[in-house]
Amino acid sequence: MPMYEFLCSKCNVIFTFFSRSINTSSTPPCPKCNNNSLSRMVSQFAYTGKAKGSDDSAGDDSMSTLNLDESKMEQAMEALASEAESINEDDPRQAANLMRKLTSMTGLKLGDKMEEALSRMEAGADPDEIEQQMGDIDENDLFKTGGSKSTGYKKRPSRDEKIYDM
Repeated sequence: MPMYEFLCSKCNVIFTFFSRSINTSSTPPCPKCNNNSLSRMVSQFAYTGKAKGSDDSAGDDSMSTLNLDESKMEQAMEALASEAESINEDDPRQAANLMRKLTSMTGLKLGDKMEEALSRMEAGADPDEIEQQMGDIDENDLFKTGGSKSTGYKKRPSRDEKIYDM
């Protein structure tokens, strides 16, 4: 019998539910706050990415301050992969639109310089011209980092270890 995971955005907790049927379309209420708007999550064991602690994570200090929900990022990348492959490289609006979708799906907030560059690309400006006028945008200008309440970032959700019936 399958188990499904759901995120309660109000509690910021992932709950596991046991289902007596496969591919159920029902969504249970939150066992903690009774919220009826839980989001179905992809179970961690289903990921095909690298394991935590792999050698690749050594240089990611700048990205670690973003409080990024890795499951949201992976879901967004999977959802946008085919769109990214079909982008017309001569149309900066398409690239800007893809970046907007990515930030919307992941909850990332663009840094001020990156926001300005993206706005100009949406207006049809040439990316090379933008780069020439603004200079290089370094890693620290790509995204606003989390940590303060004013940024709107949440901590990574915790997990409730109990298994609930659907």
